[in-house]
Amino acid sequence: MALKDTVKMVGDLMAVAARTAPKAVGEDYIEISVLSDSERVALGKDMIQIAKERGIQGFERDGKNVLDSDVVVLVGLLPHKGVGLNCGACGYATCNEFNSRSFEGDFKGPNCVIRALDLGIALGSSAKLASELNVDNRIMYRIGVSARRLGLAKGNVVHGIPLSATGKNIFFDRQRK
Repeated sequence: MALKDTVKMVGDLMAVAARTAPKAVGEDYIEISVLSDSERVALGKDMIQIAKERGIQGFERDGKNVLDSDVVVLVGLLPHKGVGLNCGACGYATCNEFNSRSFEGDFKGPNCVIRALDLGIALGSSAKLASELNVDNRIMYRIGVSARRLGLAKGNVVHGIPLSATGKNIFFDRQRK
């Protein structure tokens, strides 16, 4: 089996880890996908384009990491209603008020904090599994911005985890301009 095929298998296993991670109220609003090579390349190129449009160097650096990676796993939080706790952690007094609001930027909001915790647990479960299998990875916010822009994900909030198996972890000790 080629090394890249092994890394792809790890990405598939990460998708399972995200799917089976604990979810609040037993409801699953997590979106998971393992990108094809062509989607990964389009994503990396778009991230570099965003860097040019916005003048944000981090997008270029992360876009190059995506292009140099073997696989990218997307994990996102699908549209959802508040869980009904009226806890106020989202910034609204009640879940009904939260449910009546909507705005869009890099991500779509508002998002229930309880559901956002589900996203964090799914991301952590996935990244931990990759690490346990000795595949280099890094959770990246900027991947999600581009994935939403390209229509690769439908989630309100999306993050990506690029994977690489080389002699040196490409996601750390990265040059800053």
